[in-house]
Amino acid sequence: MDMFFASAIEFGVIFLFGCVGEILTEKSGHLNLGIPGIMCVGAAGGCFGAKLCLAAENPSGVLTVFVAILFAMLFACALGGIYGVLTVSLRCNQNVTGLACTIFGVGFTSFFLNNVVLKGDASAKLSRAGLRYFNAGIPGADKLGWFGTVFLDHGILVYLAVVIAILAALLLRYTKTGLNLRAVGEDPAAADAVGIKVNAYKYAFVLIGAAVAGLGGLSYIMGYMNGIVDATVDQTIQGIGWLSIALVIFTMWKPGLAIPGSILFGALYILSTKIAGISFVQARLLELIPYAVTIVVLIVTSIAGRRETQPPASLGLPYFREDR
Repeated sequence: MDMFFASAIEFGVIFLFGCVGEILTEKSGHLNLGIPGIMCVGAAGGCFGAKLCLAAENPSGVLTVFVAILFAMLFACALGGIYGVLTVSLRCNQNVTGLACTIFGVGFTSFFLNNVVLKGDASAKLSRAGLRYFNAGIPGADKLGWFGTVFLDHGILVYLAVVIAILAALLLRYTKTGLNLRAVGEDPAAADAVGIKVNAYKYAFVLIGAAVAGLGGLSYIMGYMNGIVDATVDQTIQGIGWLSIALVIFTMWKPGLAIPGSILFGALYILSTKIAGISFVQARLLELIPYAVTIVVLIVTSIAGRRETQPPASLGLPYFREDR
């Protein structure tokens, strides 16, 4: 049971990165359905960054992790930037643009990983790096029994995800920047009228959201999979990306709630792999539980009608300053 909860946390942080990234984006009034593709591109970029460091004769573990995280964020920001230009400056339909970004991101990741990253002995090096660098737990965790196994025996990306979620929650609730961001998402015309730079906030948090979500793809490969890149990695990350968007609704746009919510989604997602003797159909039905739970939460919050449980009022709507 301890190992199940530990695995749920390790898998859950993949959702957490994607969910928090999407929350920050949606708080600016932009529904980014490109998150699955951005997570894929982040995975490709992170693996590429790690490969560059591992090419050295005696690679540094700290440097490898840092560069991988940096490249994952840069690659994700690049695709997020394309989404931002199209939806903020050119005011393209956000749903169509996001779907196009997902299609491009998944295809790019498959091509880039197979034709650039996994050349030579890179696959074996990434596997060793995943075990040694990305999944090195806190020293002495194995001596603390179930508590150490469940909470302390994880790699750096697990704790990074939790820290980012907490910082995002504090930003939105207690800072002027967070207040301005929520104003932009609720009523950009009113925010513009009081001097808030609406487009600057939209661009900034589309990019920040993409960077955070991109770490989710890296977390799947280098964290949960220990650096192993299989043939279906792009499709798996894409599926996790869609669930991350569903998790935003489940957590009612609150980064703090995204932490336990992501662990719950992680547990439900891996549940079918931990139960012996179930059929293929039963396993697929178990994987549908997170979607069903999200639908129930959406119905309940819609009926309740409380403003704090609803999405930003201008979500998905382009802002035309000329109409103010």
